Amino acid sequence: MQTAVSRENLLPSQPAGPTHSGYDLRRNTCTGPAPTAISNCLRKSEKDDLMNQYSLADTMTDKGNFTVSKLSDSNMGFGVLGVFLGLLLEVSTHRPHAVPRTSWKQQDLDLMEFSEPGIFNYSTLLLSEERDALYVGAREAIFELSKKNVTIRNNKVQWTVAEDPMTMCTLKGKSKERDCLNYIRVLQVVDDQRLYVCGTHAFQPQCDYLNLADFSLEGRPEDGRGKCSFDPSQSFTTVMVDGELYSGTAYNFLGSEPIISRYSPSHSLLRTEYSTSWLNEPSFVFADVIREGKNRADGEDDKIYYFFTEVSVEYEFFGKLLIPRVARVCKGDLGGQRTLQKKWTSFLKAKLVCSMPELNFVFNVVHDVFILKGKNLRDTVFYGVFTSQWGNVGLSAVCAYNMTAVEEVFAKGKYMQKATVEQSHTKWVRYNGMMPSPRPGACINSLMRQQNITSSLHLPDKTLQFVKDHPLLEDPVLPIGNRPRLITKDVNYTQIVVERVEALDKNIYDVIFTGTDKGVLHKSVVFEEEVHIVEEMQLLKNSEPIKNLLLSSETQSLYAGSDSGVVQSPTAFCSKYSSCDDCILSRDPYCAWDPSTAACVNIIIAPHQQRRRLIQSLDGDANKCPSVLAVSQKDYQHVTVKPGSSAELPCLVNSNLAQLIWKSNGSVLTEASRFHFIAENGLLIYSVAPEDQGYYECWSVEWAPAAGKNFSRLMAGYILTLDLPPRPPLQASPVATTFGSQETSSTHAAEGNVKTDRAPLTSASFTATVLLTSPPQTDSSLTLPPSSTIKFQSKQHVPLNSVISHPDSLDPAAEYLQHSNSMALLFLFLLFFLLFLAAVVYNCYMQYLPAPCLRLRAALLGSHKSAQQPEYCACEAGLMEPAAVTKINMTEQPTQNGSQTTQNLRALRDTGYETEPECGNGQVPSHTFGSSSPSQEKPFDVDCDSQSIQFADAD
Repeated sequence: MQTAVSRENLLPSQPAGPTHSGYDLRRNTCTGPAPTAISNCLRKSEKDDLMNQYSLADTMTDKGNFTVSKLSDSNMGFGVLGVFLGLLLEVSTHRPHAVPRTSWKQQDLDLMEFSEPGIFNYSTLLLSEERDALYVGAREAIFELSKKNVTIRNNKVQWTVAEDPMTMCTLKGKSKERDCLNYIRVLQVVDDQRLYVCGTHAFQPQCDYLNLADFSLEGRPEDGRGKCSFDPSQSFTTVMVDGELYSGTAYNFLGSEPIISRYSPSHSLLRTEYSTSWLNEPSFVFADVIREGKNRADGEDDKIYYFFTEVSVEYEFFGKLLIPRVARVCKGDLGGQRTLQKKWTSFLKAKLVCSMPELNFVFNVVHDVFILKGKNLRDTVFYGVFTSQWGNVGLSAVCAYNMTAVEEVFAKGKYMQKATVEQSHTKWVRYNGMMPSPRPGACINSLMRQQNITSSLHLPDKTLQFVKDHPLLEDPVLPIGNRPRLITKDVNYTQIVVERVEALDKNIYDVIFTGTDKGVLHKSVVFEEEVHIVEEMQLLKNSEPIKNLLLSSETQSLYAGSDSGVVQSPTAFCSKYSSCDDCILSRDPYCAWDPSTAACVNIIIAPHQQRRRLIQSLDGDANKCPSVLAVSQKDYQHVTVKPGSSAELPCLVNSNLAQLIWKSNGSVLTEASRFHFIAENGLLIYSVAPEDQGYYECWSVEWAPAAGKNFSRLMAGYILTLDLPPRPPLQASPVATTFGSQETSSTHAAEGNVKTDRAPLTSASFTATVLLTSPPQTDSSLTLPPSSTIKFQSKQHVPLNSVISHPDSLDPAAEYLQHSNSMALLFLFLLFFLLFLAAVVYNCYMQYLPAPCLRLRAALLGSHKSAQQPEYCACEAGLMEPAAVTKINMTEQPTQNGSQTTQNLRALRDTGYETEPECGNGQVPSHTFGSSSPSQEKPFDVDCDSQSIQFADAD
């Protein structure tokens, strides 16, 4: 059965973006349409406070030769935080957050995994295109895997920690099982025969050379301080450039001395100055070299760029405000002659901005950076993944930067310096004085060589001293378009790689692969006006972070490293799209539809002859697909159910952007329809009645913003009929009886399962017979669980064909129900009424009911009782008024002697606690009527005369 593509629009055309509202912080509501978002509904003072605190736009006031930033005091921090939290609410509703079109589960993908028992932390990856190998650094082990198939292990070497270093590590308070092991953190290529490897080595970092010929360590360990981190959880970055190792990490055990250094066999160690103005609690994420090329006119040197997040020194906040940075050093830097000896003379750093300008909202933590190198500097772009310092925001952003913009900031940007103002309070301000020549921090170029400055050792001390005091630039590096390329909600990106793909239209598109902290990979395509998330893939079985991500253009594979193992994934899953519409609507530049084979293929690996006939439309125009024959209703799947049971009609769509529309006999069903439940994976009809019979169609409607139209596809078709019991032979009788469709028992309802004339109605069988063009939807977070048949007591319906001519033709069970219902109801009513009367009579007799019933009881049972004044036992006399006690004594018969009378009077005056069980059990004793003895005529029938009354304080 072919899937029909209907060119009619079941839904009206939708706008490219939703209409948003402004946000009123004072009312905590959105007010009116506001495409420019919060800037129309925030008070100006609130915006100014936030801008001043958060440094997107500084209000500057001149003071002498420098400028002082207008910064709010620390006591304003909480007020600013309230404004900031209000901005977070607006950010979460301002932009349409990107949603992956397709979601794949880990078990539905063709992935290759590698791990070994007892070995963890596969976080260091090195790809060697020349040797077709993937080198993996894990905990106390280094592996060489096949680049084409990571499940194949070619070599392995163990690097463990000796007993003495481990003992020293445990004495320093570290865990022997976790911290005091050797985590391989550095894998860099030295030459064709060796790798340079470093490990934490029980908080005593060591480095060694790994021979690739026999895959063994040379056994000559070197001190790894400054090359590798002490703590396996500390951030660090390294890059090998022409045999020299450039690293950014901590230099001491406590991690309190961060450095950016260079280790070279031919030169001495070069490092940063130990000062907070140079590095202030940095968290390094990435480093790489940018080659200037031999044909550059100014003759500048190659540069190494570092990316990290550090605590801000130039802005005040009520807490530690984090700032993303990009720093640069020159490859030919040799340090200063007298000033900055063995220190960088070219170290400069600038601020990276990844923000939403209309909201003044900043993503101020960078997690990873990927430099997409082009043929020249103008074509080089680097991408970074950012989040907010306040992790509860739940937003991640991807920003792109031109390398020419970075070079512009380092070449012409203003410097910042410390200033003492307001009673010796130190602030960072812009420097507006005279700058020394040559420009501080610049690499050696042709102009300097003309001045006989051929290396950094020849730089004047005035320039070097300025660099030492002014390593920070004021001008920020702004992203392309002055806004993020991509913003996602409830996703934390950890890693990023980017590849450029040439589509069939000869245009080149940047494809972004981003890994998350939940083991999920997002694949996005950058278009001119938008970024489209093609799909998301669950790479890791466990919900753990992706700690490293590499891309091989040669094998078209991605390699993800985590604590539990290494996973290899293809860059595209074109074969998963079973129809031309899915292939086109995915807007994947890797994928195109081949009409001759009716398959979605990868254009990167497709032969050149095949590429000529492929169909691809990156604007999602499914009209370019070849037309298919409409499905006839006679080809719909037949579904037969028993009256009163439930019917489940599956309809699986693998697009998260599509909307399902159900039609019944040509009419669109809604949630308000009778006994219908519409879910993302099908339709559930409760208590099927004769009027529910007919044709059911499931349509997928997907909006393509670039094409500006809806595309509707018939995904499934059903013919629903009732399974009525066969008619018995008609008897010659004029009597006509109506047969109801009421279920006889819960067992009958349980037996009312769906029946088809082809196969059992399951998701698998439906996919094989109906959904030939749509693979099952696999994202558990975006789909409902499989619908279970829910059984309801069905109502009684009277179909037109149920009138028969003789009561004998009825089913015996149905006849019994029909003729015995009224008698059963009457019998039950009389039974309950009699039980109710019996309960009332019993409770009235036991004196549990109110006064009216007690009076009725007295009238019925107490007519023979004398109307004399009731007497009370002496043990109840404490509850009576004194007058009542006197009255009782006057009316008492003189049948007792004086001693007994004295005891009675003492009992009447008693106000203590009752100790006898007859008087203190809280129960009313039984009363006997008609007795002539005075003790039997008392209301409570307690023989208190024969028992002495004990007081609570008698002892």
